[in-house]
Amino acid sequence: MPRLVALVLAVCLITLAGVGVAAPPRRDHDIVPADYFSLAWVADVATSPDGSHAAWVELRWQRDDDRRNLDLWLVETKTGAIRRLTFDDAADQAPAWSGDGKWLYFLSGRKQAGAKRPPFDGKTQVWRIAADGSGLMPVTRVDGGVDAFELGEDGRTLWYTTSAEHIDEGAFSEQRRQFKTLRYGHGVRQASTLWRLDLNAWRSRKVLEDKRTIREFSVAPDGLHVALLTTPDDKLISNEGWSRVEILDVATGKTQVPDDAGWRGAAPSPYGWLEAPRWASDSRKLAFRISFDGYPGEAFVLELNKIGKVSRTTKIRRRDELTLVGTSQWQPLTDRLCFVGQRNAGQQVYCTEVRAGRQGPTEAFSAGDGVVEAFDFAGNGKDLAAIVSTRQRPGEVFWLAARANQSKRRRLSDVNPAVDTWKLPSIQAVRWRSLDGAQVEGILELPPGYKMGDAKAEKLPLVVEIHGGPTSATLQRMRFWIYGRTLFAARGWALLSVNYRGSTGYGDAFMTGLIGHENDIDVKDILSGVDHLVKQGVADPERMAVMGWSNGGYLTNCIITRTTRFKAASSGAGVFDMAMQWMTEDTPGHVINYMQGQPWRQSEAMKLASPLYAVDRVKTPTIIHVGERDARVPPQHSTGLYRALKRYLDVPTELLVYPGEPHGLGIRKHRDAKMRWDLAWFDHWVLGRGDGKPAGAAAEPVGTATPPKGAGVEPAASAKSP
Repeated sequence: MPRLVALVLAVCLITLAGVGVAAPPRRDHDIVPADYFSLAWVADVATSPDGSHAAWVELRWQRDDDRRNLDLWLVETKTGAIRRLTFDDAADQAPAWSGDGKWLYFLSGRKQAGAKRPPFDGKTQVWRIAADGSGLMPVTRVDGGVDAFELGEDGRTLWYTTSAEHIDEGAFSEQRRQFKTLRYGHGVRQASTLWRLDLNAWRSRKVLEDKRTIREFSVAPDGLHVALLTTPDDKLISNEGWSRVEILDVATGKTQVPDDAGWRGAAPSPYGWLEAPRWASDSRKLAFRISFDGYPGEAFVLELNKIGKVSRTTKIRRRDELTLVGTSQWQPLTDRLCFVGQRNAGQQVYCTEVRAGRQGPTEAFSAGDGVVEAFDFAGNGKDLAAIVSTRQRPGEVFWLAARANQSKRRRLSDVNPAVDTWKLPSIQAVRWRSLDGAQVEGILELPPGYKMGDAKAEKLPLVVEIHGGPTSATLQRMRFWIYGRTLFAARGWALLSVNYRGSTGYGDAFMTGLIGHENDIDVKDILSGVDHLVKQGVADPERMAVMGWSNGGYLTNCIITRTTRFKAASSGAGVFDMAMQWMTEDTPGHVINYMQGQPWRQSEAMKLASPLYAVDRVKTPTIIHVGERDARVPPQHSTGLYRALKRYLDVPTELLVYPGEPHGLGIRKHRDAKMRWDLAWFDHWVLGRGDGKPAGAAAEPVGTATPPKGAGVEPAASAKSP
């Protein structure tokens, strides 16, 4: 009952001017696994042209469903009044405003019982709805559905892509047609078509039909050109080095392929993928990105001359070697390209002017505590809505004005009010020196009320949570997810997530230093962080566990072959053998980049990087998780590790294969099982309690006794905030 009262107060104290709380609610709720499924996530944001509204996509678990649904919400930026726009189980997403601000267009896969034809057959179509929630209607009715769409600046056109099966002509094409139910390695592909819909006449015209796949596209504001990112086929591997930029002249139907020497010939690796094409307001400048595994991503700007030909290419200088994150956007009515940049464990919006092949200084548009995840400008180019997560809250929608003090940005949404009643772990950055003297940073979570450095504080059990990628990083924000963050600290553990060599945000040399050194310096960075916490008196060296997913699962596999200091491990979708990974994963350029070649050229390097060849040293009880249909790290790695530990080495182990799941778990009962099995496994092998049954909501926390008054208030970060 007290928690219900606190929650009601938290909701009722929302003012029309945003979120104004007269008195903070009491933090009296102990976090349990079930709380994870009460959270909502803000997945996308779109600002109306006049800046009067911001729409967002909200991702939330459904009460009677095993999956999450996507719905559209809207807020008036001046009053803070919030309205939910959609309510159906239809995965509503990709919101885009019409030029006059009257309509919000979006993608949706709506269904009606018995419907076998679009738009109610569950296939994705473009829909629209008015800002007041009225006028919901389908815009497209395409057999097979729509892949992507974009609104023309003139307000009269909607561009969209569709895809259909195409069989290559040539030898054996007739056999492929005859046996169409078989899956082929090549020769059968999904080919894309670009269409333009007249929103007045409601007629569609085919603009471009190709035998390639259109991954992304962007229409110039004047409607004369369309930028296309294409690949020869729909296989994900085709993104790695085979993707290219094409610019379509709408009037002639011809495309030009710009010289790619800057982002291909001069690139550190041929295995990069292109993304995020964006036109400037003048329709003359096109920005896009290239991203890599193991190397820093780069941004380029192509400039068109008066006759529409690419005349200049500019590579964007990254201030302080910022890591480029997510999408970019031109600030309206300017020559300034804006993007989310990561520095250390923080992310902000940065802008830089690009004109006539020259780049101006890069300046931070946003500032203050928090991690910017996405943003969208209003038409005036001065205001924007952004998704920002903090150490106290998952992502919320904020309003930023260029003419205002950015540290006073205003929160517009309140998608997770119950979090204000939770006893939150403290989150801080910690730094140490690795074995070779390199400075390494990690994000440390501590139980509510635990005071680091307090001589009276007892040592805590430690779980080392390792992020994936490895071209990624753990950020300084609240993140409650199934891989350990929030939940373990709430139960009395210290949790350390190390941004080891290869992580983003710490400069190019720090990132690329991992190439050729996997299962070496990354492991040393992590173990030296553990030593640091033991030395600081935070971690109990007799009660430690290690866990991770994807590259974190791989590093978990590596670590348990190197040391027996951890009492338990949880390996999720982790690589066991590098050569097998190159042979079976859907993005083999990842292995080639880090191993610096294919297996027949780097066999010894792959052996040294693979846990398989040292698995006989493992003594650590290990639980293994993997999705049945994981194409990124196929389940054979996990079954191989399990076979070695269970059948040959007599190491306590469990193998959990999640039916139908890909690389990430998407079904509620599977995520719940992942969390509860890990808790039970660590409770049993690290803490010596329990009977091995999956942990339930009533499990008692470990660590400190009664938290002091004010538990849940975060201490200041030990490292300087970015």
